[in-house]
Amino acid sequence: MRVLLAGATGTIGTELTRQLLEAGHEVVGLTRSGQGAARLRDAGAEPVVADVLDRPALLLALEGERADAVVHEGTALSRTPVRHRDLYPTNALRTRGTANLVLAARAVGARRFVTQSFLFVYGFVDHGDVPVREDAPLGPSGGGEFDRHVAAMRSTEQQAFRSGLEGVAMRYAFFYGNEPTTRELLDLAARRLLPAPAHGSNMAVVHVADAAAATVAALERGRAGEAYNVADDHPLTWSEYFDALAEAGGAPRPRRLPDVVFRASPYLGTVVTRVGIHLDTTKARQELGWTPRYPSVHDGLAAVAERRRARS
Repeated sequence: MRVLLAGATGTIGTELTRQLLEAGHEVVGLTRSGQGAARLRDAGAEPVVADVLDRPALLLALEGERADAVVHEGTALSRTPVRHRDLYPTNALRTRGTANLVLAARAVGARRFVTQSFLFVYGFVDHGDVPVREDAPLGPSGGGEFDRHVAAMRSTEQQAFRSGLEGVAMRYAFFYGNEPTTRELLDLAARRLLPAPAHGSNMAVVHVADAAAATVAALERGRAGEAYNVADDHPLTWSEYFDALAEAGGAPRPRRLPDVVFRASPYLGTVVTRVGIHLDTTKARQELGWTPRYPSVHDGLAAVAERRRARS
């Protein structure tokens, strides 16, 4: 397939570009900068410089272009969000950006539309220890600003499903892997500057390479109108995640701080101490034929650390 990829130079977009090309697909990568265009060209993709939020400029940049599918991986997050306002630009990409990309998909003759969603589409609440399946009720829940974020996630999914195209949504767990945020956290853990909450809430993670592999599978085999949870095999808590980062960084177990200390950040503090969720990935395994290369965060972080040592 010829794939128009939005967010092609982002955390998952970079890895997804590589895997799509390796799978024999052509990639037309959207980027906002000349530097990004150069990176895409070097990777073997065809770059198109345009801002997804600028509808006229986007459609103009794509004049004469053809594609079989559009994949929306556009976010504005270069690191873990701490404040609610850190998510506002990404919310815009999930709402207005998705609307613009649906129009772009029609303009280039695409028949499939795969969009990035996130595990908190189920709501910023404590879902308990039972993994959540795709047929569980969606948010908004959590209240206040949290509902605003859930509404944006729901919007990108609903627009994909109602576009008249073969819409598919990827409900990713938290990313980690060979990317800047993970490397920064490993450095902090190695220097013993990454404390953990005393009673961190449940979470789910997925290595970015596994998330990209699931997306390629969904592009090729995903059912129209369906969403797929994407996470590794071993759910954990935030405290255990910080422990794993320290282990991979060769540092002692992080010191524990009372949960209330983390709640000084209204967004991140709530996520790591009050919002709990595990994901059931049975559907992705059965329908997409996908299994994670890195079954646990310990496997994935060990690979990241080994790669860093090899390059140093």
